[in-house]
Formats: sequence, C-alpha cells, structure tokens
Amino acid sequence: MAVDKFATLSTTAVTLPIDNFDTDQIVPARFLKATERKGFGDHLFHDWRYDKSGRPKADFVLNDPNYPGKILLTGRNFGSGSSREHAA
Repeated sequence: MAVDKFATLSTTAVTLPIDNFDTDQIVPARFLKATERKGFGDHLFHDWRYDKSGRPKADFVLNDPNYPGKILLTGRNFGSGSSREHAA
C-alpha cells in the first residue's frame, strides 16, 4: 500500500494529561472487531467521552469544540500494557 509523503501539519494540540493508560481506555476491546484501519476514531476514549446512554460528556476535552486539534499530548506511558495495536 503506497502512502503519500508527510509534509506539514498545522493544527493545535489537545492535552490529556493522564499517565499510564492502556489500550482498553484508548479504544475499548469491544470495538476492535474490524481488520481494516478505519472507523476506530468513533470509539476513541469511548468510556471516558460518553456516558452510559451514549451521550457525550461535556467535561471531556475531546468533546469540547474549543479544542479542535489533531495532535494529542498525553502523559507518560501512552498505550501501555496491551498488544492490541489497533488502539494505539
């Protein structure tokens, strides 16, 4: 599969200052049934972003329209403790 050369990305960064979260928080296992690399963004941090009814939590940074960035800055050990590469 050919990939276009990466040149420049101009965007803001979104901070999620949490250390040591694993791939179950990034994309919960119940959403990792696909074999292609698409559609995972809909479930990114699902259990932190949405309440039990599936409504977005207003206090989670990725649900805040004031932070539209495409770069995520996290604490240390992002994606620790799992071998499920889909999520990371």
